[in-house]
Amino acid sequence: MSKVKILYVEDEPFLGRIVKESLEVRNFEVRMVADGKLVLSVFEEFKPDICVLDIMLPNKDGYSIAQDIRKINATIPIIFVTAKTQTEDLLKGFEVGGNDYLRKPFSMEELIVRVNNLLQLTQKLAASPKENIQLGQYEFVPQRYELRKNGNVKKLSHREVLLLQILAENQNKNIDRKTMLLRVWGDDSFFNSRNLDVYITKLRDYLKDDSAIEIITIKGVGYHFVVGN
Repeated sequence: MSKVKILYVEDEPFLGRIVKESLEVRNFEVRMVADGKLVLSVFEEFKPDICVLDIMLPNKDGYSIAQDIRKINATIPIIFVTAKTQTEDLLKGFEVGGNDYLRKPFSMEELIVRVNNLLQLTQKLAASPKENIQLGQYEFVPQRYELRKNGNVKKLSHREVLLLQILAENQNKNIDRKTMLLRVWGDDSFFNSRNLDVYITKLRDYLKDDSAIEIITIKGVGYHFVVGN
């Protein structure tokens, strides 16, 4: 069985060496890059299964790198590793194509859990039904990570697709918040709960042009996904 290939972008030599060696001991194949401007060429040559990107880097930041990677590969999982924890930083990371955030300092166990979780999400999406889903005026195409309306196409991330699938399966029904967290993140920790709020905000924005669609927050329960005729 081939090893999972991780592109790891980190400019702190001591931290980078520890993380790289720890991942390799656990049977991952790791290519580490310290300079932002070199990442894209390594990405194209190495062909990783997943990317772990620091945000603050010399010559090119992690946000810009993620945007470049998304132009080449729309579906590869991207984890941002950063000391930034403000909501606007999380939103920016998701907007440029990130799938997950890991706050510094972090444990190797947490990093590996998040890597494996994202890889499992990739497999789930590959095995998901291939039918397009009509949501009001929108056409949701899970296999292509797309939300379409009137010829306009919005590219979605792994977790956006999974969350929208859950909502689509439960149209005009209450959806338990914990169930969503467990299905998409694998646990219902505070940090993941905060991520869910960010993702729901994004999905509301994507669907805002159809007034018959609404994601209603039900305090203490979860959400109610309204799809009118």
